Amino acid sequence: MRGQAAKAYSGRVRVATGWVAACAVALAGACVPGPRVEDYATRVTEDRALKDESFLKSPESPVPADRKGRLLPLAYYPVDELYAVPAILELSGDRSRLQIPTSTGKLRDYERIGTLKFSIKGERMQLTAFSEVGQPVSRLFVPFADQTSGEETYAAGRYMEMDPTATGIYVVDFNGAYHPFCYYNEEYDCPFPPAENRLSAPIRAGERLKP
Repeated sequence: MRGQAAKAYSGRVRVATGWVAACAVALAGACVPGPRVEDYATRVTEDRALKDESFLKSPESPVPADRKGRLLPLAYYPVDELYAVPAILELSGDRSRLQIPTSTGKLRDYERIGTLKFSIKGERMQLTAFSEVGQPVSRLFVPFADQTSGEETYAAGRYMEMDPTATGIYVVDFNGAYHPFCYYNEEYDCPFPPAENRLSAPIRAGERLKP
């Protein structure tokens, strides 16, 4: 379900999180963002505008023509650098597998790559990073739900994706969290976040429903 438009957008978001990644390598907290925070917020805002343009004009847009007037531009929470935090990935010893139900009633096989551990506003959290069985681990797939799901964000959750790193240090950036394509078009096949990735706190960052 993740086509060229999503790949291009996620690539731009990876660039936008550069200063956060630098802080993570510095073992978190040692960086003082200063003006870089403004640069980050500006870049994320620009990336969102580019995504809107792509979804509006691209022939690969997941948004049907008759829904573009209602769904575009996409709605987001304000950019908040407190939702872009360093994380450690604890690798899974056995890469256990599970079948994840999807929006079209199918079951898709995933394996657990590891557990991302991080803190948001002083609260410790964790999310499992997955890879689809039979696919190269070129990206980590992190579907999640939280206390905004079904009220302020899509009821079936949101997604994040990350590039694997050799260090095990990552940036969990909820400002880049996005709705699965089945939110725009029910023909897409979207895995639901499993129970282990349902957060007990509200994550007011990233894509949201229109108020």
